[in-house]
Amino acid sequence: MAVRLGTDTSDAPAATPPVEVDLGARIRALRLARGATLRALAADAGVTESFLSQVERGVASPSIASVQRIARALGQSIAELFAADERAGSVVRVDDRRRVVYQGLGAVDEFLTRATDGRLQVILSTIQPGGGTGDEPYTHDSDEEVVVVLEGSLDLWVGPEHYRLNAGDAVTLSSRVPHRNTNPGPGVARVLFCITPPSY
Repeated sequence: MAVRLGTDTSDAPAATPPVEVDLGARIRALRLARGATLRALAADAGVTESFLSQVERGVASPSIASVQRIARALGQSIAELFAADERAGSVVRVDDRRRVVYQGLGAVDEFLTRATDGRLQVILSTIQPGGGTGDEPYTHDSDEEVVVVLEGSLDLWVGPEHYRLNAGDAVTLSSRVPHRNTNPGPGVARVLFCITPPSY
């Protein structure tokens, strides 16, 4: 699976190519830098060795929950896993957004805030019909999360609760409660995730 990090340059000048990071290659490089075997990292992440090998080779499309477990086993958050060198300052220009494409999940995350060193993390997610975080719920170590649907619809599960959110709807939840989402369609969903403190 090629997970790309960078900006959507469809309207950008040709001289500004996107920064791309391959998820599998990034995980493999971090694993090797730590001197960890596939077996050891897989055990720490709670995934099988064969699955981790497939992720590293780009032939498996992990869920958000799986990416998160692998990142944590590497001592990273998802944002840190895909972090590029960033300039100081709080302004994030539209052309400078870190952009993660989850090809197997039909979702694209754009980070509207820098890294994870502040007190707030804002992510703009574009989710194709049928796309989302995957079937497995996940948690992260933030106190609170606000989900705002800007366009389309979103099915959101938080623990045993299910919400159908439409454009303009918002919900506040604890990031520590297992949650997942999917776009029921028929159109594309654009959703803001505001997380404090940053942990994604």
